[in-house]
Amino acid sequence: MQVRQLSLPEVLEIVPTKHGDDRGFLSETYNAKRFADAGIDLPWVQDNHSLSVPVGALRGLHFQTPPFAQDKLVRVVSGAIFDVAVDIRRGSPRFGQWCGLEISAKAWNQIFVPKGFAHGFMTLEPNTEVVYKVSEFYAPDHDCVIHYFDPDIGVAWPLDWIEPTLSAKDKKAPSLRDIDTGFEYFAI
Repeated sequence: MQVRQLSLPEVLEIVPTKHGDDRGFLSETYNAKRFADAGIDLPWVQDNHSLSVPVGALRGLHFQTPPFAQDKLVRVVSGAIFDVAVDIRRGSPRFGQWCGLEISAKAWNQIFVPKGFAHGFMTLEPNTEVVYKVSEFYAPDHDCVIHYFDPDIGVAWPLDWIEPTLSAKDKKAPSLRDIDTGFEYFAI
């Protein structure tokens, strides 16, 4: 398993090892000990699986407020996405900054998005399936969204020529400056 920090150092790209032969392959996409050795020692409580049919389906930027904040481990089992994490911890030197990574079934990579970061993705291929683990159960009263095109954040979505397919919730999302995320940054 390879682990690489992205431009927001708390956000990690993880590439599990694939063992293949003429039958196909086997890959350990999650191993508690190996992840703990990489600094990700979390109680995963729920797995989610989404299918996005059109290219340009956009989900996000989502997060849950404390005490129901979620760490996420995201991977693609079919297709490809451009995945984004945004630092939403007030007082962070990187508050409002984002990083993005293409995740695909072909590349067999994953992204770890910790608590204190909003998360979203845009599909790059039709019929893209995304599977992700979360460290806290879904809590509708703590579910929040930031507008995907918040100019203060300035995510450079890769399909700027296409009108994204959005949920009603994502269409009417507020900007980061208009919400209390519930997260504070504490330097260690």
